[in-house]
Amino acid sequence: MLIVPIKEGENIERALKKFKRKFEKTGTVKEIRARQAFEKPSVKRREESRHAIYVQKMFQTQD
Repeated sequence: MLIVPIKEGENIERALKKFKRKFEKTGTVKEIRARQAFEKPSVKRREESRHAIYVQKMFQTQD
């Protein structure tokens, strides 16, 4: 369960923003979407490898 402490007089918009940020960090939505359809382990590994290559190229172009 997520708990967002609210200080006295704090704007509800700010509290909602904190809640959304915490919720995003938990990865709940990402996990639910991943569980909607089965993905073979080989496909998962292939996708992770492609992502790693992409990230590596991004770091190389920044230098």
